[in-house]
Amino acid sequence: MTDRIMLVLNGTPVTLPPGISPTMTLLDWLRGPAALTGTKEGCAEGDCGACTVVLEQPDGHRAPINACLAMLGQLHGMAVRTVEGLRGAEGGAHPVQHLLAEGDATQCGFCTPGITMSAWAHAREGGAVHEALAGNLCRCTGYRPIVEAFARLEDDGAAPPALPAPASATFAAEGQVFHRPATLAELLALRAEHPQAMLLAGGTDLGLLVSEHRQRPATVIGLLGVPELQALTADAAGIGIGAAAPYARLLPLLDGALAPLAAMMTRLGSRQIRALGSLGGNLGTASPIGDALPPLLALGASLRIASARGERCTSVEDFLLGYRKTTLAPDEVIVSVHLPRPSKGAVLACEKISKRHDQDISATSAGFLVRVEAGRIAEARLAFGGMGPMAARAKHAEAMLRGGLLAPACFADAADELAKDFAPLSDWRGSAAYRLAAAQGLLRRLYWRVARPDLAAEVHAL
Repeated sequence: MTDRIMLVLNGTPVTLPPGISPTMTLLDWLRGPAALTGTKEGCAEGDCGACTVVLEQPDGHRAPINACLAMLGQLHGMAVRTVEGLRGAEGGAHPVQHLLAEGDATQCGFCTPGITMSAWAHAREGGAVHEALAGNLCRCTGYRPIVEAFARLEDDGAAPPALPAPASATFAAEGQVFHRPATLAELLALRAEHPQAMLLAGGTDLGLLVSEHRQRPATVIGLLGVPELQALTADAAGIGIGAAAPYARLLPLLDGALAPLAAMMTRLGSRQIRALGSLGGNLGTASPIGDALPPLLALGASLRIASARGERCTSVEDFLLGYRKTTLAPDEVIVSVHLPRPSKGAVLACEKISKRHDQDISATSAGFLVRVEAGRIAEARLAFGGMGPMAARAKHAEAMLRGGLLAPACFADAADELAKDFAPLSDWRGSAAYRLAAAQGLLRRLYWRVARPDLAAEVHAL
C-alpha cells in the first residue's frame, strides 16, 4: 500500500508531494508544479490535441493521451513522456522534431508539441496517418506538410522505462480521497464501503467534470489497476472485454464479421481518447448518444456485474433504463462485457451521423444485425443512439423486416415504422425531424449493406 502518487516522467521516477489533489489533471500539474510548459492547453476537453502526451507501456507500445482529461491518481505507476522528454542522440532535437521543422510542418507552434507527441507514438504504432492525426487540430500550417512529415517517420527504437510492481494505493488531499485498488476483491470491498464514490476508468467522459467544470470529487475509486477489468479474451463464441480495457487494445480483436464495429470505434474518438476510453465506461455513464451502445444492443451483448454480495449477468438491453440510468446497484461494478460473434451469414452494420467525420458527437448512431435465408430476412436487430433518452432497439421496424423479402421496399417500409419507435428531441446537433429522417435513411441504406456489400456506401469512400 502506498499513499504517494508516483510517475515515471520522461524516463525519471518522480514522487509527488503528499496532499496534492489526486484529481488534478495531468495538464494542470505539468504546466504548474512540474514547470513543463511545452504541453499546451487548448480546449481542455480532449478535442484539440494540444495537450497530447504519451504513455510508455511496459510492452513497448506508445499510447498518446489527452493530458487535460487524465487525473494524477489514474496515472500512478505509469510512464509519461512529454515533448521535453524527446531528445536526439547528442542531446539536441529529436529526429521527429527535425522532420516537422524541416518539412515546414509548423508555424505558430502552439499545437506542434501535441502533434510531435502523436508523431512519436505513430512512428512505433503505425497505421493510417489520418488516424494518427484525427485528434490533433492545427489552424496555421494546414495538414499537407504535417502528413508528408508523418510519412517519413521512423521509430527511434527507445525501450520503455521500468515500472514498479502494481500495488494498491490511496491518495488523500483536502476534502478528497482517491482509492486505486489492485485486485477485484479490494475493488468490491471499496465499492461496498463507498457506494457514492465516482468510479473512474479512462476518464474520457468523467474527466470533463474536472477539466472543464473544475469539480473536485470527494471520493474516487480508480479502476485501471484491477487486472480483471483490463482482461481481453477471444474465442469462437465471442470476445470478453474487461470493463476498463481501452478501445485501443480491443480494436485488433474486432475482425471478420465484427470489422464494422472496429470501423465505428475509430470514429468514436481519436487515438488519444481510445487509449484510455473503454466500453465499460461508456456503459456505466449510460450516455444517450454512446456510439458503441447501438452495436452492442444489435449483437445481444451481455455484462458481468459484481459486488461483495456476488455476481450476476445481464444483457446490455436490460441494463439500460433511461437517461443516464442503469440497473447498476450502488455497491456494484461492471467487470466485463461479452460481445457475441454474429451468427453465420449475419451482416453487422454500424453507422454514425455527425457534423464532422472524426471527433464529433453523433446526431444519431446505429447498429444493425441482419441475416437472410432463401431471400427472406430471418433475423433483424436494429438499435439506435441519439434518438431518445437512451440507446434502444427499434422493435416496430424489426417486426416489419423479419420475414420480409430482401428488397428495397421492405427496408423502406421498416424505415417508416421508426416513427413508432422513437420521438427524438431537437438540439444543436440536429432537429427531431432531421434525426428521424437520418435514421430512416440509414435503414433504407441497410438494404445495400446487406444485398451489395461490395458497394462503397459512404460519400467520402467514393
